[in-house]
Amino acid sequence: MAVALFAGSFDPPTSGHVELARRARALCERLVVGVGERAGKEPLFPVEERVALLMECLKGIDGVRVASFAGLAVEFARREGATLLVRGVRGVADFEFERTMALTNRQLAPGIETLLLFPSPEVAHISSSLVKEIARAGGPLELFVPPPVVEALRRRGGRSG
Repeated sequence: MAVALFAGSFDPPTSGHVELARRARALCERLVVGVGERAGKEPLFPVEERVALLMECLKGIDGVRVASFAGLAVEFARREGATLLVRGVRGVADFEFERTMALTNRQLAPGIETLLLFPSPEVAHISSSLVKEIARAGGPLELFVPPPVVEALRRRGGRSG
């Protein structure tokens, strides 16, 4: 079985991210959840806090490691010994973006394949952007993110209903 990398910004981690990580872990020997740092992008949570939140959310799933990285995901995958990139696809717009990324990554790293996973219907509509908007409006965060993330968002001023 392969080592897989599930990379993203995870700002903040959502219930959809956790669901995909659980499912991806069942398909590989070891799963690395890579929290990306992107220059010029101002995240809600610093990378260290996103790593800590994901570690808490994924606690109890054997064979999962959470780490931050900067630069290209395929380069991080190589350093981790991963031969599989796991990506979530919620809809057509995601599919087109991920298709382009998969083709690009194949050119950059021919030995690394991309696996697209479709989320369960219960979490397919959740995005980090949506969660941030709900937090700003004081909406019920528990419907969209795990408890550690609810608490982190509350500390940042997002209320919960």
